[in-house]
Amino acid sequence: MDLKNGSVVTEFILLGFSGQREFHIFFFVTFFSTLHSPMYFLLGNLSFLDMCLSTVTTPKMITDLLSEHKTISVWGCMTQMFFMHLFGGAEMTLLIAMAFDRYVAICKPLHYRTIMSHRLLSGFMILSWTIGFVHTMSQMVLTVNLPFCGPNVIDNIFCDLPLVIQLACMDTYTMEFFVIADSGLLSLICFILLLVSYTVILITVQQRSSGGLNKALSTLSAHIIVVTLFFGPCIFIYAWPFNSFAGNKVLAVFYTIITPLLNPVIYTLRNQKMQGAMRKLWFQRVISTQKK
Repeated sequence: MDLKNGSVVTEFILLGFSGQREFHIFFFVTFFSTLHSPMYFLLGNLSFLDMCLSTVTTPKMITDLLSEHKTISVWGCMTQMFFMHLFGGAEMTLLIAMAFDRYVAICKPLHYRTIMSHRLLSGFMILSWTIGFVHTMSQMVLTVNLPFCGPNVIDNIFCDLPLVIQLACMDTYTMEFFVIADSGLLSLICFILLLVSYTVILITVQQRSSGGLNKALSTLSAHIIVVTLFFGPCIFIYAWPFNSFAGNKVLAVFYTIITPLLNPVIYTLRNQKMQGAMRKLWFQRVISTQKK
């Protein structure tokens, strides 16, 4: 291969939508304006947590599907459990913050910008990560010191706390109860708070305007679907007796992989602004094609 004048390529040029100026303006206005909205700020953080949660389990699961030796080190297992409960606990809290955002947007629309300030949003983020950290540390502090000297087979696609505890060479009844009290009750309490918040929103809207109920249901439908998909398997796994965990592989995949992947799709398809943006983009594309 000949190199002219000894030049070496150090960068590449991304054409993107070169020559289509209307696309530049359309995408810039659409995304720049929505990223400053409190709801989209929360959605961005939810997507980040979903991505992190999937990253904890998916690469290892894919590797194991192609390998005959499906092993993981003890500390690798501990790390996986630590981050799963960290991101999971943070996402539960964030979903409650998103429910509060919808309550303010639907029931107090005139005060939305004032109430959902940057200071409050930052507080929500700090609170969600703090609860996630406290939640995972409260369990991992005890788990890392457990003795493992006998069986070492985990009947699941990833390391999860209940199954790992069962492998310890000691009586784990107290630990099992603590896991149910910690993870199970946290999931159940957050789920109940979310149901209560959505019920309050619907009742408030119905009392003010009978015609606004359908609009409120349309607005909340994406949130209700995401909450059900996230908390359903989570509550079932952590609030069920320990001897049933061996049959929860499907729920485990659903909770850690499928649900985080579905969340962005659900919010995108149910969001009116995004639907309008996609329709405008489609019409502009059709018009530009016809002109050619």
